[in-house]
Formats: sequence, C-alpha cells, structure tokens
Amino acid sequence: MKITIKINGLTEPKGYQFEPLLVSWIVTDAIGKSQKKTEVTVAKDADFEEVVWVKAGALVATGTKVDLDLRPRTQYFVKITVEDEIGNLGEGITHFETGKMDEAWEAQWIGTPAGYPYHPILSTDFAAEKPVKKAMLYMSGVGLYETYLNGEKVTDEVLTPFLNDYRSLIQAQTYDVTGLVQETNDFEILLGNGWYKGRYGLESQTDYFGDQFAAIAELHLMFEDGSTQVVKTDEEWQYRASNILASGIYDGETIDELHWNAKANPLQPVVEVAIDQSKLQDRISPPLLIQEEVEVAQILTSPAGETILDMGQNFAGWLSFEADFPAGTKIHLEFGEILQNGNFYNENYGTATDGFTFVSDGRKKMVMPHFTYFGFRYVRVSGWVGEIKSELFKGLAIYSDLQQTGFIETGHEKLNRLYQNTLWSQKSNFLDMPTDCPQRAERLGWTGDAQVYAPTASYHMDTRAFYRKFLIDMRQEQLKMDGSIPNYMPSMGSNGGAAIWGDAATIIPMTLVQMYGESEELALHYPLMKDWVEWNIRQVTQHKGAAAGLVDFGFQFGDWLGLDGATPSSFKGGTDDAYIATVYYCHSLELLAEAAELLGKEADARKYRELADQVRAVILHEYFTPAGRLSVDTQAAYIVALKFGIYRDKAMLLQQFNSRLKKDLYQIKCGFAGAPLLCQVLAENGLVELAYEFLLTEDYPGWLYAVNQGATTIWERWNSVLADGSMNPAGMNSLNHYSYGSVMEFVYQSVVGISPAGYGFSKVRLAPELHAQLKFVKGRYESTAGTYVSEWEILEDGQVHCHFEVPFDGTATIVLPNSNEEEKVVGAGVYDYTYWPTRDFRYLYDEHTRMSKVMRDDEAFAAVREAAPRIGEFLDRADKAQQNMTLKELSGLFYTGISAEMAEAALEKLKAFKA
Repeated sequence: MKITIKINGLTEPKGYQFEPLLVSWIVTDAIGKSQKKTEVTVAKDADFEEVVWVKAGALVATGTKVDLDLRPRTQYFVKITVEDEIGNLGEGITHFETGKMDEAWEAQWIGTPAGYPYHPILSTDFAAEKPVKKAMLYMSGVGLYETYLNGEKVTDEVLTPFLNDYRSLIQAQTYDVTGLVQETNDFEILLGNGWYKGRYGLESQTDYFGDQFAAIAELHLMFEDGSTQVVKTDEEWQYRASNILASGIYDGETIDELHWNAKANPLQPVVEVAIDQSKLQDRISPPLLIQEEVEVAQILTSPAGETILDMGQNFAGWLSFEADFPAGTKIHLEFGEILQNGNFYNENYGTATDGFTFVSDGRKKMVMPHFTYFGFRYVRVSGWVGEIKSELFKGLAIYSDLQQTGFIETGHEKLNRLYQNTLWSQKSNFLDMPTDCPQRAERLGWTGDAQVYAPTASYHMDTRAFYRKFLIDMRQEQLKMDGSIPNYMPSMGSNGGAAIWGDAATIIPMTLVQMYGESEELALHYPLMKDWVEWNIRQVTQHKGAAAGLVDFGFQFGDWLGLDGATPSSFKGGTDDAYIATVYYCHSLELLAEAAELLGKEADARKYRELADQVRAVILHEYFTPAGRLSVDTQAAYIVALKFGIYRDKAMLLQQFNSRLKKDLYQIKCGFAGAPLLCQVLAENGLVELAYEFLLTEDYPGWLYAVNQGATTIWERWNSVLADGSMNPAGMNSLNHYSYGSVMEFVYQSVVGISPAGYGFSKVRLAPELHAQLKFVKGRYESTAGTYVSEWEILEDGQVHCHFEVPFDGTATIVLPNSNEEEKVVGAGVYDYTYWPTRDFRYLYDEHTRMSKVMRDDEAFAAVREAAPRIGEFLDRADKAQQNMTLKELSGLFYTGISAEMAEAALEKLKAFKA
C-alpha cells in the first residue's frame, strides 16, 4: 500500500499561508478496496517523537483539516496511516514548513533611489560563524527578483514574487539554501521591473504599484551547536548596475554585456525604501517554473529573407540559445504566433513587440531572459554570426507547477489535437494568474475567462493551490470595491460588477468543491461569495426597488463575441444583456445557498434560496410566456436557461432550442455566455449526438476549424485566422486564449465518461457516450480521491468493449453506453465489459443524418448521386437550410422532386459506410 500526501494541494510546501491547513492523501497499490480507519499524525521531528497533533477515524482523504497552532519558521512532519477493510496497514510521510507568518521582520526594505535607470544588483558578503546545519532564506523583491548565493541561483523558480495587487499583498518566499552556504559568502539580489513597476495593464500604466526597486531578505543560519545567525538586508548593503539595461512584461529584455566595460559602475550604498511591512505575507502562489523544453521544429528563410525559427508549438516562456560570438555581436529575437504569406508577423501583439536583445562580450555561454516572458511559436532572429543551427536553441515553456491530472487519447486525430491545444493554452496562460493571453500588451487575469474554464482546467491539472491564490487575489480586490468583483485582475483602478465575470466569485469556489471536495477551503472563500451576492442585492434594490428584480442596468458584456450580434463585427451577440445578467444573478444566489448549506449556515442558506426563487419568478414572468415559451430566441438564451434550470416547460424549451439550432443551420452563433456550455447542455438533455456534431465540426465556426488551420493552441475568436490563412482584420486576435477550450469538460464527462456524483470524486458516474468517428477513447482522471480510468472501443465485429478502473475507497456508478444493462454501483477494482450495443456504431450514417454532413464526404455523396441522381442535382443548387435536412425531410417537400423511394435508395447506400 502506497500513500501519497499533499498539503493544501502542494507537495512538501515551504513558506505558504496554511490557513486552513488541509491534508489530502491517495492510496494506491492496495490489496483492500476501502478505508476502514485513518490516522493523521503531525510532529516537529522526522521520528515523530515530538507529536503535536493526532486525529483518527473515518477521515476524509480529499481534505482533512488540521487544527494546529502553527509556529513561524518551523518544519512539521505529517504521517498518514491507513487501515483497509481487511486489516492491511499502509503509511505515508511528508513534511511542510512555515514561513515568517506574523513574526516581525528583522530586515528592512532596501533598494535604489527612485528613478534609478538600471536594473540593480543589491549585494553584501558575510561569513558563517560556525558549521551550518540548516540555512533558510525568507525574502521578497519588487518588481521581480533573482537571488544568488556564491554565484548560484537559490531557486529554480522564475518571475518571483509573482503577480497580484501589490498595494494589498507582497508575497514572501521561503528557500532552503543549506547546500549553498560556505564559510565566506557573496549574497546578491538582482531586480527587474516586472508587473510592479514596468508597463502593464489595459492602459499600459508604468510605475503603477511603485517606482523603486526594492528587496527584503533574512537568511537564518542554524548551526550544529544550536546557535543561530541572521544575515539581513539593511543599510550596510550596496548596489551596482547589472548588464540588464531594460526589461518589461510587455517590453521584452535587453542584456548588454559590454555596456559597463568602459563606464564606471561603482558600488553605492543602498537606500531604505518605504514599503509597509504589513503587506509582506507568506506566499500563496504555487511555484512558477520552466516546465518543459521545446525543440526547434525547423529553421525557415522567409520570402522577405528573414531567418525564422519554427518551434512547432505555440507556448509561453523563453527562448534560450548558446552564445559563442565575437565581442559586440548583437542578437535580436522577435516573437510571433503565425506567419503571413510566409513572412514574420506579430501585429496582433499590439505594443508588446520589442522582443529580446543580447550583446555579447565574446564569452561562450547560455543566454536567456530574466524578467519577461513571451507567447510565441515563431522567432525572427537578427544579427546571428555564423551558421544558425536548431540545436543551439531551446524553447523553455514556463507555467505554474500544477500536476497534470487529465489524459485523453481517441481514434480521432483532430480531436486529439484539440485536447492538446486546450492543454497548451492552459499551460501558456497559467503563469501564476489565469490570464487571457500570454503575448500581447494585456496578459490580465480576466475573471470571466477564469470561471468558464475552471472545470476543464481542473480536469487537466490539479488547480487547488492555483485557484486558491486567484480567489485570495479576488478577495483583496473586492475589499477595495465594496463587494463588487473586477472584470480583470489586478484591476489597477478599473471597474467591475459585470455578470459572468463577477460571478467568478461564486462559480469558481463551488467548482473547486465539486472537483476536490474541500469544504474547509470553501469556508475560506465564503466571504468572497457572500459579499459579491450582497453587492448585487444592493445594486438591484437601488435600481429596481427590491432585491428580486431584473439586472437591466450598468455595463454588461452580455454574450461576448457572439456571432448573432447586430453586425458581423459586433463585440456582443444578440442575447438580451439583462436576461443573461439576471440569470447569472439567480445562479449566484443558488450557489451561495448551496455553499451555506455545506458549511452549516442554515439561516444564510434559507435566505439566499428564497431570494433565488424570487429572482427565478421574475425571470419567468419577464421572459417566458404563460405557456412556457422563452421570448429571447438565441442559442445563448436557451443554453443558460437549460444549464441553470430556469423554465416553465423543459420540453417546450428544448423544442425551441432545437428550432433555433435548425434556423442557425446547426452552426455556433453564441459567444462567451453560451459556447463554453453548449456541448455540455446538449449532452445533459439527451442530445449527445448533436453535441458530438458541434464538437467535431471542421468548418467555421467550430472547434476543429482552428485545428485544420494548423493551430496548436485555442484561439480568441472562432476565425482569428481566416480560411485563406490571413489574420482576421477585426482585431482582438490572440491565438492562445483558453476560454473556448472549456468544451473539454464535455469531453471528459461525456466522451470519456468520468463525472462527479458528489463532492470531490469519491463517488463518480462512469457513463461514456459512443461515436462512430472516434472508434476508441482512452481517458483517465487522477482525482484527489484517486485515479479513475474509462476506456471504450468499437470492435471490428460491432461489439463494444468498455474498461473501467475505480481507485481505493472510490465508488462508481457504471452506465454501459447503448446497452440494456442496468446501472451498476461498484467499489474499487477493474471492470471490463464486451457486449452488443443497441445500435451498430461501425457505421457513419443513418436516417437522422443531415445531408450537409454527407456532402463533406466525397465518397458518400457520390454514392447518393449514383443511387438517386435527382438528390445530388437538388443539393448542388440548394441553400444551406435545405442541405441541413435529412433525406426524409427533403422527400417531404413537394418542390424538391425527391421521392420517398429515392430517399430510401440513397439511405441504403449511406448505411453501408463505415467509420
């Protein structure tokens, strides 16, 4: 029996905020199937002789709270002992370490004078007074910092101390540097602009959070004899200029190793910098690391004569290279996501086009940036001396250190590419903050994007620590906005309060409970949820006279980027803003009531449930006829009504939805409010075939259109790149924007068939849906309750084979697709079934197939022409509405000249086509 333990969703964390302190564990390689008893023991020593906390019983493996009064700068050891139902015992041990907590800092903020034009190195030297047993460094720096002891960087982390509203919080990091301390030591801190004082925000503000480079550090040396020494930042430190002449999140970086050769660069005394130390808190951000290396796929020479590296994958991070040039050689790298007419292009980056510049001093070395990052697939290289070779370059993908938990492979290569595209867009935009894009002069934490993608994100990766940080950031912003939620973070003075975007305050916490089952974590975010809802209540009461009213005031994004707007270039779709906003107001009330119930807040639960019912009644009165028809006839309107259960007559609403889709020629017309939920809503309402059709559509607008265009990430628009390969001139054209990748929630839950049946995946529903075009699906989800596997395959003889795995202490309801078998409730184990389905999934077409699908299959359409030439003749000149009909529907129209016999003959031909 093996037991793997995490603390607050992290492995062996050091220096984090541990309130609440949650321990979770996963049991693997067990003989038994379920937990009988678990004991959690916390001690201050690895031998567990100094035990400080114990709890035993039927504990919750997905998150048990440890009620322990933690001490600053202290290491704790955690032991989990599990007994299964047949008496076998297993044990796992991990540890965590606190940071400074509320302990006063001995160090002071030091830095350079305001307006200092260079990127400084703050430095001192010191001697270790005695043999060192342990050395711990507690520190932070603004804008960004890198710290070196005796020339060695103290951590693999990059872009520290990360991104948040520094007016409220500056994170302090904790590093174990025991292996770096010598008898005599050089201690250096390199500082860059970053988000803090570089150009950042929608208005490209500079020095928004501060105008001085600064750092604070305490190095605590613990000696073999038990005594200690503290090396700290103070007025004794000095600074000099580094060879980084410029840097910025948007503005790239310039390193000139010759700049100071003929210029004086003396050490100067640091100045004390006035930063409120109460803002300095233990870290909340997961590590931000170089996670993957990306090889150069090919080196191109463009029609314009440019040298361009094609990395083969769009991603966020750096390009490193081996510099071995004559002194004075100037290398300039520019970054882009796409070529235009074979030439370099990055006009969609706005003003973030400066790239990376390096001036060599003649020494051979590996070169990479320090204080910026780029989103790119292509790199234009200028100034290279000698032969340019692929092996001299390395792409370095940077993203937060989150364990990948979702894995999917199918028999449909384009769907596999879509899965990879969503994963890469998540990697590219999960750099400490869930940003909209990683390349242009924006890169902000848009709250709406984060909430629509949260379920998919949490299938792909373990997002507990990442979203905890995001929600803490959100709470800090909310406290400055009287309960409102910004549209993006850091808000930098911008407004908020828009539906869907602001509703991230209720949706993300409940998504995390659904995915991870940590109700204690929910308690941390309950004030965020409640204050957002109460802010809405105040706004509605102020404008409408009562809390149960329409949200028909203030700015709303509506169905952002919907394709049914007033004009083809409209930013908003055609769905009524007030309808969407009021539906989400109702939904947030319901989520808050659910959270209150989970936390035992009965009065709150009753209050918000009653108010949700009242708002629901207002929506039904305003937007639904007494007979049950929804008056807002758009895709997005039907989708949100069905998703959140707002209707008088569900059957009528589904009929209207189907009618709307038919009028829209079964093309996606909805935008931000509807598209992320489209396939999921269809599947939840018995229309999984239609959900598959939307998922696998290869034309614009559709998820596979971008795949066919060579995309390696998700685009901001359905047609950010037009069919001829040119960039859409409408603007806002990020080619690395994860929001529409939220369709993968449907893929995990319906295609793979793994969905939660409770909080935290201790109970699941294994219910995949088959489709001929996929042939097979292999999927697994490494949940906090253990790994679930769901696989299915359509065999050559027409039988279906399903394979399921349920982890230790897990429970699953197995629903065999297209089977007359009853549902089966099973415990841990491996389950295989081979059976004849109620429908033969080897074949592509049947009486329900619309002819538009057949017309995209040259061989199948030729067979239709052969069987019934009249059908081919008619469809060749028919409009898209007629092409979207079935053979039976076409034969029912007198003017088509298509008889029932013709339709039947064509159908018989079509039924023979296998996937």
